[in-house]
Amino acid sequence: MSRRAAFVLLVLLLALGGGALLYQQQEGARRPANSAALGQPLLKGLKAADIASIRIVEPGATLTLRRLETGWVITERADFPADVAKVREFALKLLELKAGQTDPIGEPDRARLALDASGTRVELTAADGKTLAALTAGKKYFKREVDNPAKALGDGRYVLLAEDPRTVYTVADPLLLATTRSAEWIERTSFKVEKVKSLDVRFPGRSAWRIERSADNADWKLADRQPGEKLDVTRANAASYSLSLLELADVAPADARDTGLDKPILVNAVTLDGRSYAIKVGKLDGDNYYVRFTASKPTEREALLARQVLLIAKPKLEDTLRPRAELLEKKPAKK
Repeated sequence: MSRRAAFVLLVLLLALGGGALLYQQQEGARRPANSAALGQPLLKGLKAADIASIRIVEPGATLTLRRLETGWVITERADFPADVAKVREFALKLLELKAGQTDPIGEPDRARLALDASGTRVELTAADGKTLAALTAGKKYFKREVDNPAKALGDGRYVLLAEDPRTVYTVADPLLLATTRSAEWIERTSFKVEKVKSLDVRFPGRSAWRIERSADNADWKLADRQPGEKLDVTRANAASYSLSLLELADVAPADARDTGLDKPILVNAVTLDGRSYAIKVGKLDGDNYYVRFTASKPTEREALLARQVLLIAKPKLEDTLRPRAELLEKKPAKK
């Protein structure tokens, strides 16, 4: 090879090497500065065992879950027990959050993605009150356009970390439990009235009815039966049996007003084993009735529930709250 050919080859190699270096620099400039965070845990070093409190704040509402020796409770519901499985599920979801797409964010974008005061703030605290982690969960993230984002589950969530307010993270979990709705957090086991012997229902005013039976398999009888009346046994069975299937929809806050419990429907039930329940059913609020009760020989759970104003779904009580006329067999139409 001549000197001239060798020189030309050297120049070409230098040019190619410089081009490759330039391309590498350009590609590096295109990547986010925090690309190293992709796929990394968002809440690094956090352990589930260290979490003693979870505080969730939405505009106009706060819900605090606290860990006691007896289990997790909801502070804003007079330490009513929380569903431990749900608390554990939410804590694990937070621990497993990994950074997806990351982008720098300014004030206008924080408002657009609900990562400002309009978002949902989640704070995790240790037993000594020290904040372990805090984040704001904003709008749900969708991989494709949906008809109703408010009702759709979402493919993920936009998240802002308290210690990194200039970066928005997209995570692959919609964090549906990041809510202050106590109905999503309570332990739903209710009081249950089983094997009823007598059932007395009195409505505000003079309307009332009472049914009773002598044994578990005996037929129900209408205690104050009037001439021409015949009890519909199927409906009587449903009226009593429904009390064994009760489930909490929610627990009312301590300052609940206009519950209708000052002029309630009174339901008194006595079981075959001699236990008695006095149940007050108040106003229907949306799909739920306000309810209070007392029980003779209450279980530990019943004693706890008796201290609260409960919310029980309408379908759970509608068979028991039938008017007298609906408890009777319909007379055949005259031809």
